[in-house]
This record gives sequence, structure tokens and C-alpha cells, in this order.
Amino acid sequence: MLFLFAQRLQNLLSMITFVNTNLLSAGNMPSTSLRDSWTQLWNSRYRRYQLIIGPLTMFGIIYILPFFFALIQKRKGAVLNDWLLARIPPHDVSILIFALIWGMVLLIVIRAINNPCIIINFVWTLIFVYIVRFITLSTVALDPPLGLVPLADPLSSAFFRSGAITKDLFFSGHTSDMVLIYLCLERRTDKIIALIAAFAVAFLLLVQHIHYTIDVLAAPVVVYGCYRLTRYLLDKYK
Repeated sequence: MLFLFAQRLQNLLSMITFVNTNLLSAGNMPSTSLRDSWTQLWNSRYRRYQLIIGPLTMFGIIYILPFFFALIQKRKGAVLNDWLLARIPPHDVSILIFALIWGMVLLIVIRAINNPCIIINFVWTLIFVYIVRFITLSTVALDPPLGLVPLADPLSSAFFRSGAITKDLFFSGHTSDMVLIYLCLERRTDKIIALIAAFAVAFLLLVQHIHYTIDVLAAPVVVYGCYRLTRYLLDKYK
């Protein structure tokens, strides 16, 4: 089964390379970088396994998320006395939050097509981040902040059909995603844009009272630790 999946993935990569080669040739640009980067990665047994097993593991995590969040949503938790939130009037800034998030997702997808190592670093770090989130969400029971304005995202609303998830608080998943995108991007300009977007999303989450301040502040620390661990393990077994 895994062999068939690997064979189909290799065929798909060949098609992507063929299309990209034609496009680059039409623009009189070098056409070897994309093919070489994917070929070099695919010829490495460990990198190939990382590229296959990582996304499969992430799909498994995504599958169980609705069930986990449904359990979290039913329990009683504490309401924190957040000094900063008490001084920020709540507003609905959902459109701006998700415009920043999906814009950064699009950017890293484009970069990952040309540099497959970004996919490996991002997916495997995200796996460790979610493992830590499962632990913290299970052990730290919190109720939503006062004045919370529910996020309105058409994609997540279609996925989590049970309704709005408001108790996945410590630590912030949206902030984590943005920080991880910043860490995985390699170009200096991309990193500057991603860093600004991460700060903006973190602040807007507080404006909408989606998270407590501690949720947002803890996210970069956890993500950076997971990222360093991921890079250590991937480089050790490459």
C-alpha cells in the first residue's frame, strides 16, 4: 500500500516538474532548480519517508480534532482575570484575521513547491505542536474570555460542524500557525512579512477576545521549542 502511494506520488511530482519546466522555458528562466530539489529529496530514503509519513500523520490528527474539541467544549473551566483584555473593547475582526492567515498559508505553499524541505519542516513541527496542544488543552481547563466574539471562518465552520469551538484556549492555535510559517520560510522578505502578520494576528485575536493574553504569549515559545526539536531530529536522521 505504501509502495503504491509512493509510486503515485512520484508520478505526480514528475507531472509537476514537467509543467513547471515548460512554464519556465517559456519565460527564458532556468528550469532545473525545481526538478533538482525534488529529485534530490526523493532520492534520499529518509527524506522520502519523512515526506510521506508526515502528511499522513497530520491527516490522522486532523481527523480526530473534531472529536477532541467536542470533548473540550463540554467541560467547565476557569475564567481568568486578564488585565490586558479588560482594557481592549471587543470587536469582530474575523475577516482581517483570516485574510492574514490564508494569505500566509498561500505564501508558504508557493515557497514549498520550489523547496520541498519546507513541507517536511512545517508538517513535522506542526505534529509536535499539536501533541503539545493536546496535552495542554487536556490539563488546562479554561472558559472563554469575557466579551468573546466568535470567529467566522467558512472553511473551519464547514469542518467543525458541531458549532463554534471556543474552549481550545491554552495555547493559541492560530498564533502557533503564524509563528510556524515565519520559522519555516527562508527568504528574508518572506520572513519579515510573516513576522508582521504573526504579530497582527496575535493582536487581533486579543481584540476579538478569542484568547487570553497568556494563550497568545505562550504560543511562540512552544512553537519555537517544537521547531528546534524537529530540526534536530530531521537533521540527525537525514
